[in-house]
Amino acid sequence: MFSKAYSLLCLGDSYTIGEGLPLPDSFPYQLVQLLRESGMDVYAPEITARTGWTTDELLAAMGKISYREQYDFVTVLIGVNNQYRGRSADEYAGQLDILLNLALSLAGDRPQRVIVLSIPDWGVTPFAEGRDRLKVAREIDQFNEINQQRAAQLGAHYIDITPESREAANDTKLLAYDQLHPSALAYRNWAGKLQQCIRQQLTQS
Repeated sequence: MFSKAYSLLCLGDSYTIGEGLPLPDSFPYQLVQLLRESGMDVYAPEITARTGWTTDELLAAMGKISYREQYDFVTVLIGVNNQYRGRSADEYAGQLDILLNLALSLAGDRPQRVIVLSIPDWGVTPFAEGRDRLKVAREIDQFNEINQQRAAQLGAHYIDITPESREAANDTKLLAYDQLHPSALAYRNWAGKLQQCIRQQLTQS
């Protein structure tokens, strides 16, 4: 059923590079490993992401990179730094539209090959001690309403990882040593959801 080598492009920020962890523990690399274990031939993931990036900073970086003509799958996880810096939801929506259109083009104009992930809630982590955790949660939910709506409009897949990110409030195994970013275990869970999505899409296409 899988007769070719598949390519994967992952766009985002610290959650995509796996801040504080060895690169193989990030969700793009764990995803590729899971796909390979399931019998698929997959290239190493290409990643355009950096800790602290907002949507406009990701867009600026993408404008300087020469990509493949198209990728078999493109993931998008961006927006936490927009929220963290107090940037507006309207600005996020406008820049996300541009970003998702670029992702669509890089996926060969196949919306079903674009996968949008929701923004995790960093407000439950020890890093957020002393901050208004409920305000963070409300704003994260607002941004996620936007990215879920935009994914639906595009016809892309959407994976909601926010509820399980909130489990870190009572489960430290889901956090990296910095007590802010996800652990390898948390990323493994994300990778499992992505693997299921990708294999289902390939089976149907």
